[in-house]
Amino acid sequence: MADFRKWITALAVLAVFAGLASAQVGGGGAPSQTVTCSATVSVPPSLRSEGMTELIGDIVLTCTGGVPPAAGTVVPTVNVIVSLATNVTSRLTGNGLSEAMLLIDEPGSGLTATVAGSGPAAPQTSCASSSVATSLLVGAGPGGCIQYSQTAANGVTIMSSSATAVTNPANIYLGAVSGNQVQFNGIPVLPTGTTNAVRIYRITNIRANVSGLTAGPAGFVPLNASVSISPSTFNSTSVLVSNSFVTAGYFQPGLSATLANAANTTSAGSNTGVFSFNQCNTQTLTGTATLRYTENFGTAFKTRVAPVTAQGSGQSGTAIQNIPGNIYNSESGFITSAVPAFSGSGFTPGLADYGTRLKAVFNSIPAGVRLFVSVTNLTNTTTNTVVPGFAPATGNSTNAYAVLVNGEATSDGTGTVPALTATTTTSNGAAVYEITPSGGATATNNTATAVWEIINTNPAANETFNFGVWTSYTANPGSNSPTPAVTATVNQSYAPTPPGPFSAAAGVVASASLTIPRFVDTSTAKALEVVNICQTILLFPFVTNAPGFDTGMAIANTSSDPLGTSPQSGTCDMFLYGDVPPKTLPVPFAGTAAAPKTVASGAVVADLLSSEAPGFTGYAIARCNFQYAHGFAFISDIGVRNFAEGYLALIISSGPISTSPRGTASEALGH
Repeated sequence: MADFRKWITALAVLAVFAGLASAQVGGGGAPSQTVTCSATVSVPPSLRSEGMTELIGDIVLTCTGGVPPAAGTVVPTVNVIVSLATNVTSRLTGNGLSEAMLLIDEPGSGLTATVAGSGPAAPQTSCASSSVATSLLVGAGPGGCIQYSQTAANGVTIMSSSATAVTNPANIYLGAVSGNQVQFNGIPVLPTGTTNAVRIYRITNIRANVSGLTAGPAGFVPLNASVSISPSTFNSTSVLVSNSFVTAGYFQPGLSATLANAANTTSAGSNTGVFSFNQCNTQTLTGTATLRYTENFGTAFKTRVAPVTAQGSGQSGTAIQNIPGNIYNSESGFITSAVPAFSGSGFTPGLADYGTRLKAVFNSIPAGVRLFVSVTNLTNTTTNTVVPGFAPATGNSTNAYAVLVNGEATSDGTGTVPALTATTTTSNGAAVYEITPSGGATATNNTATAVWEIINTNPAANETFNFGVWTSYTANPGSNSPTPAVTATVNQSYAPTPPGPFSAAAGVVASASLTIPRFVDTSTAKALEVVNICQTILLFPFVTNAPGFDTGMAIANTSSDPLGTSPQSGTCDMFLYGDVPPKTLPVPFAGTAAAPKTVASGAVVADLLSSEAPGFTGYAIARCNFQYAHGFAFISDIGVRNFAEGYLALIISSGPISTSPRGTASEALGH
């Protein structure tokens, strides 16, 4: 990633250099009376349509013409307004300003300056500090940082913060956000005075609520911005914008999320059905599914800041990303020490709170079921637990790497990712963490959430992050635990999303308190797992207790054996179907409706049909809530004097009759 980012940086600097080659350079020709500016976005970025705080491309105003004021006089000012088709969501300072910035003449870019220490070589100096009151948000106007025209030793007119000497100019201004606009007040416009000189105004750190726009079905959709310049109330000048309508980015969905169940996965990794467990079989960290998060373009997943060796993983809260025009491919934008942290909030302008986060919300978790997730991404599936290499000392690695964190919107602070450590490991060595359902172990329809933060990523490739899910529970069919026939689902999205740490309405407007980035949830629920009752369905084809006859029925629970079978227990009920008299309701077998009899493992229960349904003739289906039930029926006349017949009950191989139909296919019956 280091080489790639250096390459991008070099291209960006070359592009800026080309535009600034004549900045502050005197030359022949009569100056124009009007300053003329042209707006461009040299590299419109790819934006995520799920994003509420997407960084648009830098808007660059290249200006020429005008008549320079005399040395020592006040530089005229204008107001610059950028308007979008959606809300601007740049972080607010709390005093009317925001993290959106306007830079004059690319300070700190390293480009060659006509006057030593001026223009690109001038130190980055903020006009409005975090202590400026709302009434003083006037830029270089009265009460603000008034700028003056001065003449350098080589005769070039330059801007100065002093009326009597050449000093460092204020070249960074913060913008005020209102709805879909950001306005930079009192921006000094020092005319170039010659036809072959340019002045550069760069507007950066504008975030947009792209989630409020409609993404097209095919490819990127442009997000446009318009720039207008109006006279300020103080010593203004005439400025014409010749190309005010620009494309500030292209947006499309950034995330594709899929789920592959561990036991039902094709070679392509697609999900082919819900993972089914049997209630009677205890599970201990059984690999259940792989959650896959794939970016639709190379920069849809970002680290908090652009990683460098000194910053380790790229999550540093003290990072400086202060080269104008540089492309950092991070959640953070332009960060400079010239603009201090916002008073009271501690937020650093341009700095995001964390890298891209990926979320899984598990819903309808059956009572008694425990879920575990991997604390890092896996290379493939839950059974392949090799994690990509990662060394904090070389945090600019391109290996895809993410870690489980303790919440959707917990900030990384000064660079410490709020990672969760493993609570246990699986049999093949995967470090996993148990996510606690919202209602506890006995509640139904539980929910639980897991969030991972991206630490390393390669902006030159579309990456997929895989995270494992494991299931544990103790089988207790006698207590009907875990809860059967409830399908747990999972939703996969970016994080954070509403509802949760913020409301949808609050998330799509500029805020002084909400964390950045933030997203909308466009996911749909996917079936994850279900616990099925362990049942054996027995068919007694003919039973009767017509006058003079009776039928004895016995059911054996053969889950106790010398073959290592897990012992089970459960109740049985009998469904009777016949004409004289009709009886289609289940009746308890060897028990009462109020107290059905539990058939213990290794036990046999018996009953007479005359005890269940006097005078009945027909067939019976027994539903036993345990595996390996077997039945026997014995029909005879009273006293077994003249007639007797016995047979084994047939086992119906289809699923539970309460939840699964027998279907239209031929039956496969056995003993």
